[in-house]
Amino acid sequence: MKNTTNAVTEATPKSRYSELKWMLEERRQGIQAEVQGKMRNVRAEGTDVFDAVESSESDIQDDIEFALIQMKSETLNQINDALIRLEQENYGNCFECGEEIAEKRLRALPFAVRCKDCEEAREVAEQRERQMAARRGASSLFFDM
Repeated sequence: MKNTTNAVTEATPKSRYSELKWMLEERRQGIQAEVQGKMRNVRAEGTDVFDAVESSESDIQDDIEFALIQMKSETLNQINDALIRLEQENYGNCFECGEEIAEKRLRALPFAVRCKDCEEAREVAEQRERQMAARRGASSLFFDM
C-alpha cells in the first residue's frame, strides 16, 4: 500500500506539469495563429486604394491592429518564458514568496509569475511610487520659476 501512495504523489506533479504545458502550448498556438492572420490581413489590405476619408479610417484601424499585434507578441514572449520556466521546473511558483500559484490564476493568466497576494502588493507599491513621483514632479514646477 505504501508503494501506491508514493506512485500517486509522484504522478500528481507529472500530471500537473503535463496539463500546464498543454495549456501554455494551446494558448501559444492560438495567439500565433491570430497574429499571423492579422498580419496577412494587414498585408492584403495594403494593396487596396482608398480615398482620403477611407484612408484616414484605414490608418486608424491599422494603428489599432498594430497595437493588438504588439500586445499579442508580448503575450507570446511571456508564454515562451513560462514554457522555459516549466522545463526548468520553476513554473507555477511565485517569484516573491515561493508559494504555488493557484491553478485558477494560471488558467486565467498562464504566464503569471506572482501569486495573487504578491501581485496585488506589487501593484500597490507601484501605484504608491507613481504618486510619489507625480508629487515630486508637481513640486519641482514651483522651484523652476
